[in-house]
Amino acid sequence: MSSELTRLTAAELAEKIHAREVSAVEVTQAHLDRIAEVDRAVHAFLHVGTEPALAAAAAVDAALANGEAPASPLAGVPLALKDVFTTVDMPTTCGSRILDGWRPPYDATVTARLRAAGIPILGKTNMDEFAMGSSTEHSAWGPTHNPWDTERVPGGSGGGSAASLAAFEAPLAIGTDTGGSIRQPASFTGTVGVKPTYGGVSRYGLVACASSLDQAGPCARTVLDAALLHTVIGGHDRLDSTSIDAPVPPVVEATRLGASGDLSGLRIGVVRELGGEGYQADVESGFRAALRRLEELGAELVEVSCPHFEYALPAYYLILPSEVSSNLARFDAMRYGLRTAPAPDASAEEVMAATRDAGFGDEVKRRIMLGTYALSSGYYDAYYGQAQKVRTLIRRDFTSAFERADVLVAPTTPTTAFRIGDKVDDPLAMYLNDLCTIPANMAGNAAMSVPAGLGESSGLPVGLQIMAPALGEAPMYRVAAAFEAARDAAEGGPLIHRMNGLEVSL
Repeated sequence: MSSELTRLTAAELAEKIHAREVSAVEVTQAHLDRIAEVDRAVHAFLHVGTEPALAAAAAVDAALANGEAPASPLAGVPLALKDVFTTVDMPTTCGSRILDGWRPPYDATVTARLRAAGIPILGKTNMDEFAMGSSTEHSAWGPTHNPWDTERVPGGSGGGSAASLAAFEAPLAIGTDTGGSIRQPASFTGTVGVKPTYGGVSRYGLVACASSLDQAGPCARTVLDAALLHTVIGGHDRLDSTSIDAPVPPVVEATRLGASGDLSGLRIGVVRELGGEGYQADVESGFRAALRRLEELGAELVEVSCPHFEYALPAYYLILPSEVSSNLARFDAMRYGLRTAPAPDASAEEVMAATRDAGFGDEVKRRIMLGTYALSSGYYDAYYGQAQKVRTLIRRDFTSAFERADVLVAPTTPTTAFRIGDKVDDPLAMYLNDLCTIPANMAGNAAMSVPAGLGESSGLPVGLQIMAPALGEAPMYRVAAAFEAARDAAEGGPLIHRMNGLEVSL
């Protein structure tokens, strides 16, 4: 029974828990057992919160036994939380030695909303240090492994959250997406990952990487599960000055509509600049097959051009490091976290320098230096200022494209999951993994990745990216749900259930 529970979707688990066919404690324990069984091979978790998770599950069971209505549609369904959100009952390290063992004095808004919804938090997932990376190899505690093939990366920076889903260690997870850190891992692991509209989910208590780009979002194995979680964590938060004061788009309703499989009347824009030469053959063939499937569902495909997407990657890698340089200045060894003194009588400046040298990894140091240089006197206008102008042009490209289409589609990533170690020493090769995902972050639009299928030559998952205007999540979810239903019907069930790499590796 325990292993069967870990294979169910979050929606199916919620239905059983709320009907009292199975207890929330049983479901949570089943997933804790699964973590104990496989996480040595996967390394999805940095911390497992067994006692608080079981206590939260028991509280759900007690409320249901008393005849109370479930606190949310997902009450009792456990979840894995990226270790970039503050949690009072578990450490928050952001994958960095500089925060080793730090226990925050407050919960992030996302954390608080999960607790209020009766969702047990299984633990904190591994990530590239301070969300800087595309493979989860930049974690201070070692890489996470892709359950499809444990010699490959699960993507980054949120590889731990995505891998926990693919390994059936959790039915739900939360990630953050600064330049693709939810969508790229979703593509590499055959799962669903959503970057909501910037400001659609509170960033309060989300340890900042790049404040104008970071966005929390839901991760799941199905589109419906992602939509249900989206409604739990989304919505206005007065504690976040960038939070949008607007209702959460009707994503659950749109998902149920899309599951009927009819996309008649919807225009889907195919972005000319994302795809083609330079993309892995498995990705290109998988994307073309996805386009044919969308046409079969009744959608009208139109080609759209976004010429300034070509400059998104270099502009992003000026804006992001600049904001990193500012945000990470707070880790100064004076208030919390690691403190390294080079000598007993060392000055504050010497302690700060020694601590930052010992506590930050190479990639974080690289981006701090790039950002500090880009913001320095005489270079600000030439680098950071110009990058912001490119950002405006990218937004205009999106605006023009959405005049012709309801949503846009592209590959999620240029390649399938690569081997651990292949790119970790080549920063430019690593940065190119975000080629398709960065534009949506630069513009603040909504975007998501859904599994498109398995590569013909690699047998690894390929992702389909769907992009929508700001607060346009409803048609995005509708298209994703219709595509998912058609794919599952044609291929004999969910893609994730054809994954056997983890079982073989163990």
